[in-house]
Formats: sequence, structure tokens, C-alpha cells
Amino acid sequence: MDEMSDQKRGIVFVILALIILFVWQHFYKPAAPVTPPQSAQSSQQNPGAPAAGAANTTQTANSGSVTMAGSKAAGASGGANAAVNPTAAQAGAEQTLTVNSPLYTVEFSNRGAVVRSWKLNKYFDDQKTPQPLDLVNDSVAQQLGWPFSLVLGDAKQEATANAGLYEVKVTSVAGGLATSVTSAAQTVQAPAEIEFHWSDGHLDVKKKITFGDNYELHIALTVMQDGATQPAALAWRGGFGDKEAYNGAQNLNVFYNAEGKLNLLPVKKVGVSGNQAQPAIQYGPLAFAGIEDQFFTATFIPEATANLSLWHWKQDYKPTSDKTDPELQMAAGSTAPGPIAMRAYIGPKDLGILEKMQPSLTGLVNFGWMEVIAKPLLWVLQTIHTKVPNWGWCIILMTLVINVALFPLKMRGWRSMQKMQRAGPEIKQIQEKYKKYKMNDPRKAKMNEEVMAVYSREGINPLGSCLPMLAQLPIWWALWRVLNGAIELRHAPWLGWIHDLSAMDPYYILPIAMAALMFLTNRMTPQTTVDPAQQRMMSFMPLMMLFFFYRLSSGLNLYMSTSSIVAIAQQYYLNRTEPLPSRSKFKNKPATST
Repeated sequence: MDEMSDQKRGIVFVILALIILFVWQHFYKPAAPVTPPQSAQSSQQNPGAPAAGAANTTQTANSGSVTMAGSKAAGASGGANAAVNPTAAQAGAEQTLTVNSPLYTVEFSNRGAVVRSWKLNKYFDDQKTPQPLDLVNDSVAQQLGWPFSLVLGDAKQEATANAGLYEVKVTSVAGGLATSVTSAAQTVQAPAEIEFHWSDGHLDVKKKITFGDNYELHIALTVMQDGATQPAALAWRGGFGDKEAYNGAQNLNVFYNAEGKLNLLPVKKVGVSGNQAQPAIQYGPLAFAGIEDQFFTATFIPEATANLSLWHWKQDYKPTSDKTDPELQMAAGSTAPGPIAMRAYIGPKDLGILEKMQPSLTGLVNFGWMEVIAKPLLWVLQTIHTKVPNWGWCIILMTLVINVALFPLKMRGWRSMQKMQRAGPEIKQIQEKYKKYKMNDPRKAKMNEEVMAVYSREGINPLGSCLPMLAQLPIWWALWRVLNGAIELRHAPWLGWIHDLSAMDPYYILPIAMAALMFLTNRMTPQTTVDPAQQRMMSFMPLMMLFFFYRLSSGLNLYMSTSSIVAIAQQYYLNRTEPLPSRSKFKNKPATST
């Protein structure tokens, strides 16, 4: 028999296809039509409403189950009229899931697979009835987005993925054994693993978050478009840290570590996102990147073989808000297609914990260029605290230790002041003799020679009286860094009205006491200058210190006040044991003639 032509083959194919279609429709009725997915724009306008694309999903028998299994769309039996891609994965309703541990309580929503609350159970806020501190500012997050939301190169895809209802699978690792959680309880105890999955049939997102028994967690993120992996990042939106802290907004930074150098990006240095499609990017490889306030951080660290980049920006509050302060945001991820694997440390900036991280995160406790002094001081303070439970008394005891250690230097300065005061009248006579000459007059050089001759004869070092003050300046600066940056002092009370040694004195009692004690110390200390103008300036020094110190931490003002009390006691001792020699030998001494 001759082979059929292509035309005949086509006719036979059409006839057979019609017969099959007729028989299929006769014995099997077609599935009900499916509502098409809701657009990303409408999802954004009403983020609390269920996504329309979640229709035609089948929940588990127990709607309160932690495992929220949305059905895959039915197979496309026929046709060109199928509304949902067979690979679509969406949950049927919005639900929340809480991960609990002694250290934190984290609440997730499956709408966008985002964090709604991240509470630290060992740290509290400033409310009248203190509550565990929530690192997420929900009033901001409702406007600008939530932590762990996606950042994609395509803004429309990003909005769609962040509005989708994700399927959730939870695995508990309690006792070292992994078991799937299918009970009605929506709280799981760490260690645990949570997998979020959402797909509209084209865009496919998977987030897997593994919680351990500390502040560190592991994150795996994969974003695919029609089977091809896409660049993506995981964002921390919705504000960060202690929003009620004094100057909290000014203490917020985005940061990244590149080539061993830690770079801080405060609000004014971070680009504005506005309507731009792509936020500013700091390309990797980065050792880590994140966001921080004075005492807490969310730091993202690449896994061993991963490459981490920082997608960073700031965004103002929306015009409908009554706030106008900018709010920092950041995202960590990859600028190259492929799965993203990283760790995250979300918790306190505690040096003891940060130094155990790999890589070390101790640089986030910013002691500045005084770190070489600040860290030993903090160690002394922590050592004292092992015996004395109150941090305020620890500061006082540390002050005594420092002042005792500096007393020999103070003795040298005291003797230098004695000599300066004893030689004061003679030096004043010399200055009076040459005061009629201008500064550029050669005879002024003769005055300096005569003054230096007096210093040499009396064994005076002109800078000797300044040595105790110069020695204390680095300590003051280092203590300012320690007492304002050490999380141990956050909300640490002393006594009475001082409930937080890291915050300013609410009634300014310590700063005023510090200024008054400094004034008394100056009155007891020998004057190293005979110039009345300089003496008046020295008398105003305590007032200048009050103006500078009243806004600083109570802990630092406690140190300064205690140091002044010790200085008064030391000065009293020196005045009694080594009184100032008589000045009578200079009263009638004639001035040297020119």
C-alpha cells in the first residue's frame, strides 16, 4: 500500500482527535473554571485581603494546622482554556506561625513569608509595663514592608511575590530528631526548620529558615522565573531595633564588611529608593552585611561558598504618616542568578557572643580608635560585676581603681603645680617688665628666655601640671564609648532615679553634681597661672563640662562625679601633707633689668 501523503495524515489526525475529544467529554465532565490570579497592584493596595489566586486550593482537614498545604492546580486536561499552571503553589488562607525559644519569639505570616514580629525575650522596651523588645516597628512595616520580604530586579514581580500566600512546611528538631509538625498548634519550639513555597506557575519562590538554640539561623532562598534562577535578596524592612531609645533614629546604620574593613552607612549616606526600579547595590564578595542600632543588630553572613552583596537604601515615611523621619532598610543577597545560602545573627551586640561568630562580629560594638583602652575597661567592669551585681556600684569601684592607679601621676602633677605657684610672682614680674613690647619685638624673646631660666632653676616642667588631665582624657573618651555602647548597661539600674545607666539622667542630678564637685576641686587646687583672665576661664570650666555632659549617659556622669569626689579627697590629703611653700622670698625680689 502506498504511503499516505502529509495532507491525508493531517486529515486522519484531526478526525481521531475529534473522536477522542467527543468520547472524553461524554464520560468526563470538565473542571469548573478557575478565577485568575489577582494582580500584584491590587494585592499591594489591600495587603490584608486574601489573594484571588488562592482560589481553587485545598487546605488540610484541620484548618488550624501549622502545615498550610495549598493544592497544586489540577492537570490541564484539555486545554488551552486552563487558567492555572500545573506548577502553581499557593495556600488557601493567611495564617501565622510562631517560633519560640528562651532567647526570642518570632512571628511569621505566610502572606509574603515575612516576619511580623521579632521579640528578644531577655531584653525589654521602655513601656511602663516592660515587654520583650520587638526589633520590628510594625507601624512602619505596615507602610514600607516587613522583614524577610523579597527584593527582585523586577518591581512588579517583587510586589506579586511579597503579596502571595505561601505554603508552609514546618519540621521540629526537638531532641535531635526531625519530625514534621501537623498538629493544630501554630507555635513551634526551636530548633526547627520552616519552608515557605509559592509559585504562580512562572515565578517560583522558596525560602527555608533553620532556627537553632542561639541567635544564629540559616537561610536558603531560591527565586526562579520559568525554570531559570534569578538574582534576589532578602530585605530587613519595617524599621529596626529599640525605636523608643534616646536618639534611636540617629544611631541606626546599614553596614557591610568588605576586604576586612567595616563600613557604616548612616541615613545621610544611604541612597534614597524613591521610584527607582533598582536600589543601590554594594557588590560582593562581602564578609557580612546588615543593619544595627546602638545595642542590637541583624547581620547576614554568606555561607562558606556563597557570594553576598548588599542591596541598600533608605525610604521616607509615606505622606499619610504623621512622621517625617527617614527609615533605614537593607537587603542581603546575590546579584548573580542562583540559590542564595546565608546565615543571620539577629540579637544583641554582646561582645562575648559576637566574638564567637565566624567571622567575628566584635567590630559592631564600635569603640572607635580608643578600642585598645575601651576593651580592657569593659573587661575590668565585667570582672567586678562577677562579684557585685549592681552595675552602678561596679562603675564606682572601677573609678576608685582607676584613680588609685593614677595617683602617682597626680602626685607629680601636684608637685609641678606647687613649683609653678611658688614661681608665679617672679614670672609675673618678668611678664610685667616686657608687656609694653609687641609680640614681634625681638625683646619678647628675651622675656621667654628669662621665664625658661626660672623654670630651669626651680626644676619646673611647664606641662607637668597637665599630665594627670592628659592621662585621663583617653580614659574619659574610652569610658564614653564603653558606657554608651556596652549592652550590659542597657536598662541597668543604679539606685533611686537612675533606672538605665546607658541613658541620660532624667533629672540632670548627676551632671549638676559633677559640675559642682569639679568647681570645688578647682578651688582646692593650686593655680598654675597668675593671669586673671586665665583663672576666670578655669573657673568656668565646670560650667562648660556641664553643658557637654548633661546629655551623656548616666553611667559616664556617675564615673565623673565619683572621680571628682576622689579628687577632692586626694587634694585634701595633699594640701594637708604637702602644703604650699611660703612665697615671701619673692615678695621683694627685684625684676631683672633690660
